[in-house]
Amino acid sequence: MWSYSKIDTENLKAINELESKLGIALIAFSDEKIEYANLNEDAAKEVKDLEKKLGLSLLALKA
Repeated sequence: MWSYSKIDTENLKAINELESKLGIALIAFSDEKIEYANLNEDAAKEVKDLEKKLGLSLLALKA
């Protein structure tokens, strides 16, 4: 299950500083009992291509 992370003031400041430095927005979330898939280079490219096509961000998890 995914949920937005509870972030203390010090960590929030660090995130905000990196966002400002890089000119990006970051979203912090936490997972519970989730295992990420270990993708080879070709599989990772396929996921990235689909993200671009769909305009989404995808996470690869073990089935």
